[in-house]
Amino acid sequence: MESDDGHERAGALAGLSLPARLVVAAGAAVIAVTAAVHLGMVFLHVAPSNTVTKQNAAAIDDYIYPEYEQNWKFFAPNPLQQNVAVQARAELRGPDGRTTVTGWTDFTAQDGAEIRHNLIPSHTQQNELRRAWDFYTNSHDVKEVPNGLRGALSEQYIRRIVVGRLGGGQDGRTVQRVQVRAVTTLVAPPSWSDEKNEPKPAYRVLGWWPVTAADRTEAKNR
Repeated sequence: MESDDGHERAGALAGLSLPARLVVAAGAAVIAVTAAVHLGMVFLHVAPSNTVTKQNAAAIDDYIYPEYEQNWKFFAPNPLQQNVAVQARAELRGPDGRTTVTGWTDFTAQDGAEIRHNLIPSHTQQNELRRAWDFYTNSHDVKEVPNGLRGALSEQYIRRIVVGRLGGGQDGRTVQRVQVRAVTTLVAPPSWSDEKNEPKPAYRVLGWWPVTAADRTEAKNR
């Protein structure tokens, strides 16, 4: 027996004009197809290697990385025991052509401040910068040489995040180049543990990246 809610929904749809019902049907179809594609891509990404995943590896990777990559570090036998702070600075050029370099801005600390005491932090605050840095480090060796086809994409991704957060310029001066670094500090072991670690932070400093017109356009749209 159909519920009262069902009768109300059916009555509401019946009361719509034919064009309106077509729009509703089209919208529902788009949502269903989008959900099916997303679930299918994620399933293929986490599924064991097979003929379908091998033949469509490039398309699957382009869809999954970097936003939807699955990460299991939290559940590993030895969880991540480091605090990684991603920081950046910019080279600015003034109207007179002279350049100046800003100090380092700690974007990880900014995200942490936004998340702290926030009951519903955004996905961007929680994951964007962290996943972008993971994407970069997984795509480069210790000499900052890309170790795969996604190296250039990972550089572009983190560069545009940095430009977006720094803004296109400051006090009439345009951002010409940006530099990113990560400061890694080991988490102190608990008092009952025999583990020893070095509290001194380790720095991974990347080279200067020129800022392109596309980077600035992306920053304005953020």
